[in-house]
Amino acid sequence: MLKKRIIPCLDIKDGSTVKGINFEGLRNAGDPIELAKKYELEGADELIFLDITATIEERKTFVELVKDIAKELSIPFTVGGGISSLEDVRKLLDAGADKISINSSAVKNPQLISDLAKEFGSQCIVVAIDTKFINNDHFVHVKGGREITDLKTVEWAKKAEILGAGEILLTSMDGDGTKNGFDINITKIVSENINIPVIASGGAGKVEDFETVFKETQATGALAARVFHFNEIQIQNLKETLKIKKINVR
Repeated sequence: MLKKRIIPCLDIKDGSTVKGINFEGLRNAGDPIELAKKYELEGADELIFLDITATIEERKTFVELVKDIAKELSIPFTVGGGISSLEDVRKLLDAGADKISINSSAVKNPQLISDLAKEFGSQCIVVAIDTKFINNDHFVHVKGGREITDLKTVEWAKKAEILGAGEILLTSMDGDGTKNGFDINITKIVSENINIPVIASGGAGKVEDFETVFKETQATGALAARVFHFNEIQIQNLKETLKIKKINVR
């Protein structure tokens, strides 16, 4: 059984870490490298860096920043945003990233998942899914959550696995930044319908939210941003509490 992972996420815009609510109303949360170093010291298992406007602005993810991050970290980290080709991924992995995350480009061209998995191995290919509950079902959104697709979330997650994804990063847009707790319903359904790890994202507000998502779903990772960035939850304290609750964290 995989040990549970605590994963801070750093959304990057114009070189700074930012955080909003429901993908809107961004506020500055600090220097990404300094935050990353802090999280490693506090016991984070992995980090995820997302260039949140790369797809909208049609530019490539921050290779130079990735190089700087790699010099400072010893824990694994994933990068995403604006990745659309094998060459993009090669540059990021060469710069020091352990895994890459694709979202809009995978929806636009599902074959990209297979191509990347074949070239670099499924273990470093994360398919990010931004999901929102609309008309009694969960639908995939792209372009930083700005555009709805006709893809149903569970079906897309299953297809991504078949195509070669090694992991799913599942973000509830309804929960994002609200601190009302992870979306247990969609996380439970997705994690029970695929055989690759699922990272729950969107809505963490208190320690109990992490306990709930790990106990009530098969998610192997829980991601948060705001509560870590603004020191509302300390990672070390979180992991100690989860261990007391008999949750097998790293």
